[in-house]
Amino acid sequence: MLPEHDLEALLEARHTDPFACLGLHADETGRLWVRALLPGARSVDVLDAETGNRVMNLGLRRDGFFEASVPRRRRRFEYRLAVIWHAAGEGAGPEVYADAYAYWPQLEERDLQAFASGQELRAYRLFGAHLVTHGDVSGVRFAVWAPTARRVSVVGSFNNWDGRRHPMRHRHSAGVWEIFIPHVSVGDLYKYEIVAANGQLLPLKADPYAFAAEMRPSTASRVAPLPPENPPPRDRARANERHAPISVYEVHASSWRRGSDGGFPSWDELAAALPAYAAGLGFTHVQLMPISESPFDGSWGYQTLGLYAPTARYGPPEGFARFVAACRQYGLGVLIDWVPAHFPTDAHGLRQFDGTHLYEHADPREGFHKDWNTAIYNFGRTEVRAFLIGNALYWIERWGVDGLRVDAVASMLYRDYSREAGEWVPNRHGGRENLEAIALMRDMNERVGEIEGAITVAEESTSFAGVSAPTYAGGLGFHYKWNMGWMNDTLRYMAEDPVHRRWHHDKMTFGLIYAFSENFMLPISHDEVVHGKGSMWTKMPGDEWQKFANLRAYYGFMWGHPGKKLLFMGQEFAQRHEWRHEEGLPWQLLDDPRHRGVQLLVGDLNRSYRELPALHRLDCESEGFEWITSHDADHSVFAWLRRDGQGQMVLVVCNFTPVPREGYWLGVPEGPLEWREVLNTDSRHYGGSDVGNGAAPLRVQERGAHGRRQSIALTLPPLATLFLTPA
Repeated sequence: MLPEHDLEALLEARHTDPFACLGLHADETGRLWVRALLPGARSVDVLDAETGNRVMNLGLRRDGFFEASVPRRRRRFEYRLAVIWHAAGEGAGPEVYADAYAYWPQLEERDLQAFASGQELRAYRLFGAHLVTHGDVSGVRFAVWAPTARRVSVVGSFNNWDGRRHPMRHRHSAGVWEIFIPHVSVGDLYKYEIVAANGQLLPLKADPYAFAAEMRPSTASRVAPLPPENPPPRDRARANERHAPISVYEVHASSWRRGSDGGFPSWDELAAALPAYAAGLGFTHVQLMPISESPFDGSWGYQTLGLYAPTARYGPPEGFARFVAACRQYGLGVLIDWVPAHFPTDAHGLRQFDGTHLYEHADPREGFHKDWNTAIYNFGRTEVRAFLIGNALYWIERWGVDGLRVDAVASMLYRDYSREAGEWVPNRHGGRENLEAIALMRDMNERVGEIEGAITVAEESTSFAGVSAPTYAGGLGFHYKWNMGWMNDTLRYMAEDPVHRRWHHDKMTFGLIYAFSENFMLPISHDEVVHGKGSMWTKMPGDEWQKFANLRAYYGFMWGHPGKKLLFMGQEFAQRHEWRHEEGLPWQLLDDPRHRGVQLLVGDLNRSYRELPALHRLDCESEGFEWITSHDADHSVFAWLRRDGQGQMVLVVCNFTPVPREGYWLGVPEGPLEWREVLNTDSRHYGGSDVGNGAAPLRVQERGAHGRRQSIALTLPPLATLFLTPA
């Protein structure tokens, strides 16, 4: 018979080793006992698992605790529990269960040691809820890291959310708790009930490693299969490398187009429309704003608490796999926003997970973001690094995405980010750099770099050197970096009335001073069309005609400029109002030929970018760019050459005034005898005035211009960009 002090501890859910008491055990005389804690049960019989025969009835000792010695047996045997519940009513038959406390430890000690020492790169294979089978019994293996907890129980829809039913086994060597619970299946809801070291019962916690979650505002984790490994497409490495044309369509999934019921679209609804649309406009990649589970719609996914769970907003997780497959069918790469910098402080989340600052720094000078009211990960802690790096690999290897756009890198790089003096803690050398976060990013990028063709893109707004340089050269190891300086400078220029632009000419040229210091991506992202900044259309000065013309000219400038491209949804057809995350895009604007013209232009820009190697092959190398004129501020004209390093050239010319200029002599390189206009943002097809040079070749003349011996006479359309190639 179980000693009274053990019974009291079990009933009060404070026993430190429930596996030593519950299940089948031999006493000091060798007699076998079966014990079960089943609050709400009326009677419990023990059945022989092999024959199904009844072995005995367990007596109710107290408050749902049942026990009895096994008659006529001295050897262990496999058994089942036949339980009749009070809630089932009189006359109800028993439900038969395998006993969770009949199973040995589930995780190998070597795996736990690898996790604790930082050698386990894919900790998601150990932690979370994993569907497993032992013999003929299927169920779920739960494991969670909570090293200082006094007790951890799995509670869920399968045990009436009762923490006494399934307290877990503590694997002290790694601070891990685990249990196999038979008969739990896909779709079941669960959380962890944790008692802190001081005896405090914490709010129920969602599983940090959950593969699915409940639809907000509910916060439970949901049992889901671990996604199978998803091999990369054969051409992924070629499509993502720095010599490739990369043009990214950034999407907020729920506001690209609303679902058929007016709410969130399903992944299948998105798969049926979005890939074909993006590919039809010539984009090479779709980038999704964060799709991991988050509690608040208004954060757009950037305050995530379920890094391993595709959000329930768009349906079951497997729908995301079908979306990725649909993108592949259209030749599109898929990038997702990844948020390792911080997490929200919701009670069911990571903050003080086991009653201590487990995932975050304890000192608010290191562990709290004032700007976002979020917690900052403890990047130097081995287990936290495993959580984050494993998550990066998980999305690429298991879901088949091509890469990650890493959010808020600047906030990770510097300990004094958005902090006043005295509000931050210097690093061990007395400096402001966050050495632990830098080490994490380098490690993450190296691991991602081992996956064929996978890439990472940094949203980084400072002058930190070597963001996209290899780690062996001292860099952070990202493949690409957003060029935030280019974006800010050029948008400020475009906001100027054309009559004043001559005084701001350098804003368009300054970016070329550093354009090849990193592998840059030129971003017009969601951040530029929210919080009172206006849409791209409203940023442009002038009357309606000039707004459209300015925007078309700017897009031409962007696609002709060195650097990979990114455009946020809605801007491809000149959305008039700011982005509103709770609405679908105003697709009705495409009934207006001016908006449809901008959309046609973006498609043609993308096709030119892909089909003309000079526009993309040396995007990140100075050999691919040559100024023709960067000093014609009086006319607000810019002209440059793009080269592919193999003899092909594209001439890009911009006129950022509303004045058409006929007979503009532009210096050209020696070699080609004729040039031909291949794209004109002022074309009538795009809603322009159709001023330009037509299809006729432009003959090179022996006339000096812009420091060159030869030139061509151009007609420069008003507020327009031209692409020309040798005829």
